[in-house]
Amino acid sequence: MKILVLNCGSSSIKYQLIDIVENESNLLAKGLLERVGAEMGEFTHRPTGKEKHYEQMPIPDHKAGINIVLNALVDKEIGVISSLEEIQACGHRVAHGGETFTKSVLIDDNTKDAIKKLTPLAPLHTPGNLAGIEAMQALLPNAPQVAVFDTAFHHTMPREAYLYGIPYEYYLNDKIRRYGFHGTSHRFVGPKAAKMVGMDYNNAKIISCHLGSGASICAIKNGKSVDTSMGFTPLEGLVMSSRPGDLDSGVLLYLMEKEGWDYKQANNFLNKQCGLKALAGGVVDMRDIMAAKRAGKERETIAFDVFAYRVKKYIGAYAVAMGGVDIILFTGGIGENAWWQRQECCNGIEFLGAEIDKKVNEEMAGKDGIISTANSKVKILSVTTDEEYVIAKDTYELAK
Repeated sequence: MKILVLNCGSSSIKYQLIDIVENESNLLAKGLLERVGAEMGEFTHRPTGKEKHYEQMPIPDHKAGINIVLNALVDKEIGVISSLEEIQACGHRVAHGGETFTKSVLIDDNTKDAIKKLTPLAPLHTPGNLAGIEAMQALLPNAPQVAVFDTAFHHTMPREAYLYGIPYEYYLNDKIRRYGFHGTSHRFVGPKAAKMVGMDYNNAKIISCHLGSGASICAIKNGKSVDTSMGFTPLEGLVMSSRPGDLDSGVLLYLMEKEGWDYKQANNFLNKQCGLKALAGGVVDMRDIMAAKRAGKERETIAFDVFAYRVKKYIGAYAVAMGGVDIILFTGGIGENAWWQRQECCNGIEFLGAEIDKKVNEEMAGKDGIISTANSKVKILSVTTDEEYVIAKDTYELAK
């Protein structure tokens, strides 16, 4: 079954066309549209086995963008299928499922209405998700569509992990609680890591560190998420590229009064002006931060150290929350590739029984592998993630 996987943001569309049968999959093409809605957009298309295609063009809205994608997929030069009828289903990454959606679902009018009602929980992401769904309904009305929710994997958290210390009525009436994100990634790498070391996933304690531009850590006990670092929004938890992570709310109140910010200005500050970008003076790429650290630059060294410290702190907390740990895994753009950051994140956690092999760790940049020493009681792993496969697999199971 050929499945189009879409991840529609407010001004971008990521996509993959995957041919999937049972447990085997084949990536046919992938790409990205950026600056959707701007005067001039950018389109990058990567068909498997062919040259990358790039061009600039107006992309007025999501429907126009997805139409560009569909035309590229059947194009004689850069296409990978002969007819749009070959696309048998479409899987959508949806940021927030609230308490309504605890698993992936086929999309119908009721599903769309329920997602719309959840828009206040993810106002930056949900409109784009819905725009992608509605565009596909218009362009390929006969292909079944599936919504795969970033939050669904974390619905197994106990209430002591997801409730905040605010009046309980805000949870009952407004559903303010910890939801967590990156669920498709944590759900993919957990079983994969257990298989890599010959453990039973449903009888293991795993700390999954998804480290990238957005970053989160998940405690997976016996196959279920029992805690995660992101919260009501993706702002909580680790320091990220432009988000602060855990922050005393009093800091925001102080700055709003001092600077005279309104809601939009405060929101922009938290999402776009903090994190590594703020600490390192505008630098957000971990490779650049590491290079500057090696050159002795203070700001980048601070950013590097703060990032690693926050990861270590959560590893320790989740080891306690689960009563131990069997596997610590690193995934995501930083987690998979930045071996130097993995090494620092593991520096000082030897008391847990987790000891990284520095030589092997360096060799495993961007690869799947065990990076702990032979004597380490806790297995440390580098694990490549594949969130699009999870979306395609769920779509396949529901659409077939």
